[in-house]
Amino acid sequence: MRDIVIDMDAASDHGTKPRLVPMLDEDGDSLTDRIGSLHRQLVLTVPEVDQMACVIYDPETDALRTFVDSTIAGKPLRGYEYPLASSPSLSELVQTRSRRVLDDIPVQAPGPSAHASHIRAAGFRSSYTVPLFDQEVFQGFLFMDSLRPGAFTKDVIERLEVYVNLARLMLSQELTAARALVGSIRVAKDFAALRDIETGAHLDRIARYARLIARHLAHTHTLPDEYVEQVFLFAGLHDIGKVGIPDSILHKPAVLTFEEREIMKTHVDLGVQIVDTLIENFRLGHLAGIDVLRNIVASHHEFLDGSGYPHGLRGHDIPLEARIATVADIFDALTSRRDYKQPWPLEDAFVMLTTMAAAGQLDPECVSALQHDREQVSRIMNRYPEA
Repeated sequence: MRDIVIDMDAASDHGTKPRLVPMLDEDGDSLTDRIGSLHRQLVLTVPEVDQMACVIYDPETDALRTFVDSTIAGKPLRGYEYPLASSPSLSELVQTRSRRVLDDIPVQAPGPSAHASHIRAAGFRSSYTVPLFDQEVFQGFLFMDSLRPGAFTKDVIERLEVYVNLARLMLSQELTAARALVGSIRVAKDFAALRDIETGAHLDRIARYARLIARHLAHTHTLPDEYVEQVFLFAGLHDIGKVGIPDSILHKPAVLTFEEREIMKTHVDLGVQIVDTLIENFRLGHLAGIDVLRNIVASHHEFLDGSGYPHGLRGHDIPLEARIATVADIFDALTSRRDYKQPWPLEDAFVMLTTMAAAGQLDPECVSALQHDREQVSRIMNRYPEA
């Protein structure tokens, strides 16, 4: 039995060169697909690895969240979140940029956390944990698990090195490209002087409400963690098209006239045009989840009964991510202060959402999902208040 810590920056001569298939990132593949492809190649050389899983780190909340995984044997852990600070051993790996081997998980990881309990219940006996960095920025962890005790010998670890680096590059490229797109859109909003209409707090709240909904629906809709994180990343960009709406309408401190509302509605098509232009200019058409962004921007004002705009879509013709963003957006609009209204109390806003769902406008599953965790909703409201 041992608990090995290996210097992450130490150079090594691996000796054995694993065989690789070059096409690991074909256009249209999700990161989950590519990690799965990498795992299938890995087990040809290192059959001991029964599971590969990447978790990502949210510095805003100090949370580690399950993201993508490939599991050949055992049951994967999904929809799980855990504070990094609550794990001294993982925190130490980040601080020292080192790696960890556990040869006997039931003995060496007896903790009560859901992750430790799941790993033991799934039958995994040994593991290899690698913190992932993009230059100096900590991005998450790569976990490799085996049903065999003592699977991660020095020889096995040396053979794994190339796969660890490929997984790190895949994760880093995916997150960097997505965040570059999000950053570009937010910069465009800043230049359009929209801060008083859509503050950073507003965008953060909607993103986190949307993630709450998606995470709750993941169990009933079999949604992967990667999709949940895409909804979280892109939901706050739903109204990017407002950069093209005149200030006289956008900043009007009163209810809009019919003509003004018609002009305001054009922000949806403008938003789609902006997203498509940015995707083309940054060459991000291959980015996994790009359709999630486009669907949110294009359809977040559609209602299930066909009364929404711009296309009057009905029912499941409206993509799930757009239905999620719609509920998050309406809830935040109700509970936020505007020049022409006071914020609604939390329970009154929930009543309105329920009423709209009963009338056939909002997805009742999305409404129920948001209501499911009132404590977390209140926590988000308090953490990201209006300035």
